[in-house]
Amino acid sequence: MGLTARIRTRDGWAVSHAVVTVTDMTGTQVLRAEADSEGAVRDTTALAPGAYTVIVTAVGYAPAASSAIVTASGRAEVGNVVLTRQGGTELPPPGPWTIDPVHSSVSAVAQHLGISSVHGRFTEFAGRIEIAPDEVAKSRVEAVISAASIDTGNGMRDGHLKSPDFLDVATYPEITYHSTGLTLAGSDRWTVHGELTMHGVVRPVDLDLAYLGTGADPWGGTRAAFRATAELRREDFAMNYNQVLQAGISAIGTTLRVELDIQAVQGESLPSV
Repeated sequence: MGLTARIRTRDGWAVSHAVVTVTDMTGTQVLRAEADSEGAVRDTTALAPGAYTVIVTAVGYAPAASSAIVTASGRAEVGNVVLTRQGGTELPPPGPWTIDPVHSSVSAVAQHLGISSVHGRFTEFAGRIEIAPDEVAKSRVEAVISAASIDTGNGMRDGHLKSPDFLDVATYPEITYHSTGLTLAGSDRWTVHGELTMHGVVRPVDLDLAYLGTGADPWGGTRAAFRATAELRREDFAMNYNQVLQAGISAIGTTLRVELDIQAVQGESLPSV
């Protein structure tokens, strides 16, 4: 007897704070139940045969309503109810997420000689994402990168990039980023507003962020994937070194395109594997 339902996100993850309300055809509430940690609702209250409206609500999600017919058994089996983020937006389940550097990349592309590109990446970094449970725009991200971990595949070039002409890693060993806000740019796209500290200079930098979804990993955890890009001007961070060729072309471009491919693990820390 009673009500059974499973409350899920679009990606199939449980909405543990959902509330199910059942009303009869006069609009009178006859039952109210909360989902458990697995997003399941099981209430043993017997319902009189007839037609009912089932309304599912959860903070941060758009309400979902459906009809249910209760037979003489007194049971209403609602099945799976999918909730979408308020406004149609999507992000991972609320709470802390820890960036996994082994399965993530932080890279940058600069123009070289005006005709080609040089690709580099940072091999040592860490970060944390906090998805707000109520107002998604309050979600936060923080990251720290070891400046000395720059790798362009050429030892001489890497040494120059670590020198005072560029990153000056002896004086400024860390590059940090912390968000200051989040703006919706589409159903699964966001603009992350934040501050980047590099080479001793703090500048506002926006990230164009795409949320790619969540899934289970082989170690029993849940992972979320993101892709983000940004464009930086070297002169904004007091890195003004350049070599101008005879044709007036800069050997190294003045702008950098930053590309981030991020996997984050749900929880306060990475799993021990």
